[in-house]
Amino acid sequence: MIIWFSIAYTRVISRWINRRMNILNIVGRSRALTLTNQTDYEQEINDIVRSSKFLIIGGAGSIGQEVAKQIFKRDPLLLHVIDINENNTAELVRDLRSSIGYMSGEHEFYPIDMNSREFEVFWNDAPDYDYVLNLAALKHVRSEKHEHTLMRMIKTNIFGTDKTLRMASERNVKKYFAVSSDKAKNPANLMGATKKIMEDVLFTNPYDMKCSTARFANVAFSDGSLLHGFRQRILKKQPLSAPKDIQRYFIVPEEAGELCLMSTLLGDNKDIYFPKQQDELKLTSFPGIAIRFLKSQGIEAVEVDSEDEARGRTDELAAQNKWPCYFFKSDTSGEKPYEEFYSDEDTIDWDKFNDVGVIKWLNDTSEVSTRARNFLTEYATLREKDHWDRPSIVKLITDACPDLDYLYTKKFLDNQM
Repeated sequence: MIIWFSIAYTRVISRWINRRMNILNIVGRSRALTLTNQTDYEQEINDIVRSSKFLIIGGAGSIGQEVAKQIFKRDPLLLHVIDINENNTAELVRDLRSSIGYMSGEHEFYPIDMNSREFEVFWNDAPDYDYVLNLAALKHVRSEKHEHTLMRMIKTNIFGTDKTLRMASERNVKKYFAVSSDKAKNPANLMGATKKIMEDVLFTNPYDMKCSTARFANVAFSDGSLLHGFRQRILKKQPLSAPKDIQRYFIVPEEAGELCLMSTLLGDNKDIYFPKQQDELKLTSFPGIAIRFLKSQGIEAVEVDSEDEARGRTDELAAQNKWPCYFFKSDTSGEKPYEEFYSDEDTIDWDKFNDVGVIKWLNDTSEVSTRARNFLTEYATLREKDHWDRPSIVKLITDACPDLDYLYTKKFLDNQM
């Protein structure tokens, strides 16, 4: 059994090299989205990148790394990448060196928190950037559970965006991009609401700063995602588990990076880019992906009836080249059965790109602007207090996001396998 697991472990690692098509198959797709490789725009993007200076904030996360690669391989005049995660920043450098190699312009990588004093001094010493891309985010619904992590979510997703947006305007940056989420449309959880508020803060900013964003689907196997968890469970010889009544759209990491770069360089002010839901991009269930994932590793999925059974049968089934899977009905706070990128009242350009839609944000009213600025003021006041309570933070978010339909069940993902 030990020998079998060693072989399986090697098999899993080897199959994640050059993995795009493998991931597409696992999430039930046959081809990649047509994004920056469109003939009409590829040369334009290349020309802009080669003549520009970039700062990527949160550049060592899963999406940030993909954006960094898209820019790096096009040889910009300058590329600076910052991220709070020191290990991921080091891995990004190793990845770039081992795949692309080097670029001719200046490129530096800094393990710095964008909300720190160190970043403020870094910014004072930094050159003038043409483009600032903010990929920093707290993306987990599970981070809504405690008031302390909820406050950090606001700090990262909203306050940090406003802060760096203002700083960019003071240095005459041409364009500011901040990543959003499909969870921002008709949000059912507080994380999605923070992204919706971020969009309002971004597009009603008083700094006269040109901005755009992108909403995209779940990025398959991105760090911390459920699909990434599947891979970790196999490597650690642990069962798989997933809600059986939840459906999501999935794109691969390279598509996420390309979509962000398109929005940054090609997007008009207040544009929201998103992948079109065509025949290629469909809502997909987690159990379906789990079964296909195991099949891609040469392993048969065996559905079990409880967490205890899943944990107890792992060794037995692994010896038979099978794997226990526990699929359950979701009952945790903030879970939405499906996600959506837009609604009928949105104004959308469907024709500019084959596989990408563009929402034209037209909500720049005094009401939205006032609500966004009031939120930032009230958050700053709350942050100065010595004690926080979750109901007050939830009210702060709810007041700033009237579209929020929060599904609060008093249960959270940390209470499940």
